[in-house]
Amino acid sequence: MKHIYLSWYDTEELISKLVFKLNTPYDAILVVTRGGIIPGGMIAEALRMKEVLTASVLFTEDPHNQTLLSWPRFLQFPSDPLLTGRKILVVDNLWYRGRTIMAVKGRIETAGGYPEMAVLHWKKESSIFPDQEPDFYGEITDDFIHYPWQ
Repeated sequence: MKHIYLSWYDTEELISKLVFKLNTPYDAILVVTRGGIIPGGMIAEALRMKEVLTASVLFTEDPHNQTLLSWPRFLQFPSDPLLTGRKILVVDNLWYRGRTIMAVKGRIETAGGYPEMAVLHWKKESSIFPDQEPDFYGEITDDFIHYPWQ
């Protein structure tokens, strides 16, 4: 696996490429902490959107049991009335296994919202959701990506 170090210029180019793919307009952007905060903010700025929501999701893993079946714990999430009947762009930097963004998608759908998922990088081969994919992505990769804000 290669290590790729993105510059701010690289990131801006990737976000610009992603913005032109989006199915705009959206009622709100929901950024997934922590990796989605900066790209989500940049996308919100590009789309001149003011309503930016945040979601913080934690999966606890037992170090002795390498299972991926733990339930998500939502440390922070918008209330249902902010999501119901609304088209929401969910932004994260990376879809690795897909657990976090799929948990966010499911919670928005349960609230009656309409999520669309956007990531800068999709690690298609490592996803545990073979029948699911982001609605929009900048690039497919197997590399280890280092973002400039890390």
